[in-house]
Amino acid sequence: MSIRAFSTAFILATLLGCTHPLTPKETPAPTGTLYDYQIESSNGIPYSLNELANALSDADVILVGEWHTHPGIHLFQAQLLATLSARYPATALSMEQFSRPDQSVIDGYLQGNFGESELLGKSEKWPNYASDYRPLIEIAKTNALPVIAANTTQEIVRCLAAKGEGYLDTLPAEKRRHVANRLSSEASPYKEKFLSVMFHGDEEKTNNQYLAQIAWDDTMAESMVAFLAENPNHKVMHIAGAFHVENGLGIASRMLARNPNLNIAIISPQTQDAPLPNDVRDYRLIVNPLPEQWLSEEEMNAAIGTMRHSRRKAPDCS
Repeated sequence: MSIRAFSTAFILATLLGCTHPLTPKETPAPTGTLYDYQIESSNGIPYSLNELANALSDADVILVGEWHTHPGIHLFQAQLLATLSARYPATALSMEQFSRPDQSVIDGYLQGNFGESELLGKSEKWPNYASDYRPLIEIAKTNALPVIAANTTQEIVRCLAAKGEGYLDTLPAEKRRHVANRLSSEASPYKEKFLSVMFHGDEEKTNNQYLAQIAWDDTMAESMVAFLAENPNHKVMHIAGAFHVENGLGIASRMLARNPNLNIAIISPQTQDAPLPNDVRDYRLIVNPLPEQWLSEEEMNAAIGTMRHSRRKAPDCS
């Protein structure tokens, strides 16, 4: 397995991040920085931010894939949300980065009941919140947009990876509501894709890791479908890791299983040197690549060893 493929697999396992709408003339030309981005259709037609917003007019859900911590992707997410909220005031923001138990805290912050310190202290926010996700929450707060804490909890994800699906039967009713009612673990192109990256010889362990993965996907899908059932005139913009979004295999397929009438648009990141496959029909968010994490196998192994030693204490899954 190549260093790049191994690093992708390891990160997947370990994880088991100006509100003025731009006009076409204001869309910045690429200058070679990590903040630059370009938007294209799947067949290479360029879009300005406003042209993209026009193209998304009929979408019920817009899934925006990200490479966590990429500056250009996070800039695009903020500018797209600002543009959508100006164009379609009934827009909601949905986030992988907050879990269902965080919903009341987020609602309280958006309503102005307390400051950011309480939001961060009482939620399961990601460590890169301040640099990457704060702009989205502040756009939502300024424009009175609902925010959906769409994900399941880190504890449930990690315990599923350790114990398997039977773990869900041990949860009290209050905690069981923090994860989707149904996990779609059957054979699928998404499962094939996951196994091609993650399989390491231990079938039971790999299957449990897949259950942890789809706990994210099914819970995020169920959360958005439930919101739209209660708010049918809203448009939802959801942000999540690119693997959950790309080609409609993860979240989108699970949303359509719950409501086949939804119109779902997908935006996936790529670089010029590593484009998405031609058969992927997503909009392309083209950004410059992040620096290589490791340049040798020795460097990679040393870094992974440090990550393992710095992991948080394992949750109590009993």
